[in-house]
Amino acid sequence: MALRIKITEAAFTAQVLAMARLHGWRSAHFRPARTKTGWRTAVAGDGVGFPDLLLVRARTKQMLVAELKVPPNRTTPEQDRWLAEFEVTGVAAYTWTPADWNEIARVLEQGPELR
Repeated sequence: MALRIKITEAAFTAQVLAMARLHGWRSAHFRPARTKTGWRTAVAGDGVGFPDLLLVRARTKQMLVAELKVPPNRTTPEQDRWLAEFEVTGVAAYTWTPADWNEIARVLEQGPELR
């Protein structure tokens, strides 16, 4: 029987950021804050749905974005649109869950594959 441990999205994000840092990526992650009307992320322009992580690695001239989800959470239409538009412009875009850890480690070590 496999041991299943529930991980929070915040803990998963921290793990991915630590792995990215280990492999020389510079990162941006915008955290939501609790307000009296619920969780909000300060954003202007078309920022609703912007991916959780934007990562750049200058030494390899690479950039990627990633939306991180812990099931049963799923991407929203706004998040899907951002990911698709990054892909169209040549930026690797991922939706990762904890089950994708082997892929995450490979991509952060070796870099994204061109799709």
